[in-house]
Amino acid sequence: MARTVGIGIQDFAKLKSEDLFLVDKTMFIKEWWEKRDEVTLIARPRRFGKTLNLSMLEYFFSVKYAGSGLFQGMKIWEEEKYRELQGTYPVISLSFSSVKEDNFSEAKEKICRLIQLTYQKFDFLLEEDFLKEYEKEAFLNVSADMKAYEASLSLRLLSGYLYRYYGKKVLILLDEYDTPMQEAYSGGYWKELVSFFRSFFNATFKDNPYLDRAVMTGITRVSKESIFSDLNNLKVVTTTSDLYADAFGFTEEEVDAALKEYGLFERRGEVRRWYDGFKFGDRSDIYNPWSIINYLDNKGKAEPYWVNTSSNTLIGVLIQQGTGNVKEGIETLLKGGTVQTELEEQIVYYQLDLDESAIWSLMVASGYLKVRDTEIRGDSIRSWEKIYTLETTNFEVEVMLRQMVRYWFASNMANYNEFIRALLLDDVDAMNVYMNRVSLATFSFFDSGNHSDDRSEPERFYHGFVLGLMIDLEDRYILTSNRESGFGRYDIMLEPRNSKDPAIIIEFKVQGRRESDLTETVKNALRQIEEKQYEVSLVAKGIPSERIRKYGFAFQGKRVMIESADTVREL
Repeated sequence: MARTVGIGIQDFAKLKSEDLFLVDKTMFIKEWWEKRDEVTLIARPRRFGKTLNLSMLEYFFSVKYAGSGLFQGMKIWEEEKYRELQGTYPVISLSFSSVKEDNFSEAKEKICRLIQLTYQKFDFLLEEDFLKEYEKEAFLNVSADMKAYEASLSLRLLSGYLYRYYGKKVLILLDEYDTPMQEAYSGGYWKELVSFFRSFFNATFKDNPYLDRAVMTGITRVSKESIFSDLNNLKVVTTTSDLYADAFGFTEEEVDAALKEYGLFERRGEVRRWYDGFKFGDRSDIYNPWSIINYLDNKGKAEPYWVNTSSNTLIGVLIQQGTGNVKEGIETLLKGGTVQTELEEQIVYYQLDLDESAIWSLMVASGYLKVRDTEIRGDSIRSWEKIYTLETTNFEVEVMLRQMVRYWFASNMANYNEFIRALLLDDVDAMNVYMNRVSLATFSFFDSGNHSDDRSEPERFYHGFVLGLMIDLEDRYILTSNRESGFGRYDIMLEPRNSKDPAIIIEFKVQGRRESDLTETVKNALRQIEEKQYEVSLVAKGIPSERIRKYGFAFQGKRVMIESADTVREL
């Protein structure tokens, strides 16, 4: 009989003791222990078992759970050395997953409160005369409103107390260390939080003589210059690392075994299309555990479970405010293509709105994109570079990206839909009405970044508009867009999938200094379509010229004028 699936349970003991669905990842314990790294930072996408694996480490090593019997029948229990090791260390464990405050003072207070709750797990240290009076006072002064310097030393002091009590150095487990940092970037208090964490991490993981080993988990590897400048004892494991490649996420063998247990093995093709595709180091065919667990719980109903567990706020904002190149890259990815870029696995948050490669790096770290292959280019110091070819991870991620594009027009969807309808009906007057409404509502949405200018604003809008067209018309048209030399040199080509539909060519232009009004600009846009003979490729595919519509879109600020080639000829 198949085990019950417990959705959202990240406590190892609960899953094991109640015989709920659980994939045996206990050999991660041996692999990590025998590596002997003092501080290990493991970066994996969200919902990939990071919290569960840290829970497993705590239950295995903590003296609190000595002799619990939780690991009997699991792979690690076959190793005699590890049976003797279980339950022999003091363990400090905490998570920053809930630190999502809007400002620094509240974030600091939340972190201090979490440290206070961690202290309360060890309040037995206050009994009898184990601690000196000044130590008891310091212990009791750990609170939500303690000063930053007190918080920075708190885990180091607690480590010292536990070392004296047990005669053994401590293990420290910190889950979702970077959640507060992502919130700080979005909330505008990055510098204050970085300053706080630099001291906290240094005292906890570097200048802590009572630390045996530590593990930190998160989605990203935050740049060393930001918070880890003093941690030369840090072992970093990212998505491109071979180390622990199969310890987070389900392997294909584990998924197949689960499908057999729940009588769904014949659906493995569907499961692979939706949820396979993650790659860690050289290990491919990794599945997202959250999606698989929900698929099993819903008796084989394929849905985008993983992408719906988060609002994807940071990724969405970075793409929305990104340059034309970023949006063009998303367009290519949604067509099944690839993006080539350099990657920096150290995420420098304050560069995210300046460096396009940083956005792609964050998308790889977050699991939305994967590395297909790499190429070394150049043979000199100046020309050497490592180029990564990226593609979407799987069908589930493609669904998320499409939902993101639709969200961009959500507040103005009625006008956007009416514009699409007018375009298909060749109703130029209605196209003008609705596109001006769409433009007015969405220009600022696409250009709310910190480094925009008058030229970038319409370009960003253009790219968002192209993506919207692609999503809404992909069943009827094949959309292509080609940039020649910045905004105003773009054309959109809609090639019909059905011979009954017309082909459509659209040229965008921003009113130039020498153009007296939008009428002149729109005529120049239409003239460019003719002079550059954009219709040639469509005619070559058997589409007659009379079945090809041509539109010029002229912009001045947020105002738009649209004319068709036929309309202009009639004027």
